[in-house]
Amino acid sequence: MTEIAPPAKGSRPEGAVTEADSSKKVREMFTQIAPRYDLLNHLLSLQLDRLWRARTAKLLRPVLNRPDALVLDLCSGTGDLAFALARAGKARILGADFAHTMLVRAKAKSTALSPSAGANAPPRMPFFEADALRLPFADASFDLVTSAFGFRNLANYEAGLREIQRVLKPGGTIAILEFSEPPQGLLGDLYRWYFTKVLPKIGWLVSGHQSAYTYLPKSVASFFRPAELAALMTSVGYQSVEFREWTIRTVALHTGTRPR
Repeated sequence: MTEIAPPAKGSRPEGAVTEADSSKKVREMFTQIAPRYDLLNHLLSLQLDRLWRARTAKLLRPVLNRPDALVLDLCSGTGDLAFALARAGKARILGADFAHTMLVRAKAKSTALSPSAGANAPPRMPFFEADALRLPFADASFDLVTSAFGFRNLANYEAGLREIQRVLKPGGTIAILEFSEPPQGLLGDLYRWYFTKVLPKIGWLVSGHQSAYTYLPKSVASFFRPAELAALMTSVGYQSVEFREWTIRTVALHTGTRPR
């Protein structure tokens, strides 16, 4: 039986030693692949990423349907989860990411999705350039904080959970959608072969950048198993922590609440 290494305390791209190194390298990677990011997300996931985000938004509708709710989509990238959340309800959605080139595309998509004129036109979705470990928001600001496939890239996972908890209102909800290592077996082995052998080559060919798509399977392999992330969330102080696994357990959605 293959021994599973303990999960890392934070993302460590190749060559990174400190948390500052990790943050810098991750930002550089996403800056480089931004022009082909959406295309590759949909291509490499066989369009399943759209389904995962829509399913996440559906499960969060009790919060999203509240017109007074304020939601932060963290590590928002080009905004796909933020837009899915906006389509699912009436809450006000904000996006935040620390890669400027990603936000340029998110803002362009927000402009394209918003009516160009009219007194009743909804405001364009605001996006902020911000580090997830040092958010520029006051304590207890948000009813819901989400992250889709970005939490895994943080340089310190526990610090990230504590910062999210800081900006959540008492009783507010956290929702983390992330990749997960599937179990052993034929389907799991087939997925691992695709994820480690095929995906990096396609990503390299389409984006022109090899490191980002070799980093992806390595980061998933070293990340928490769903039960481990749930345990960390509980130890940090979240309540009602649970997770759901989808698509042969290759993706997991974790939810919890900040104590009242």
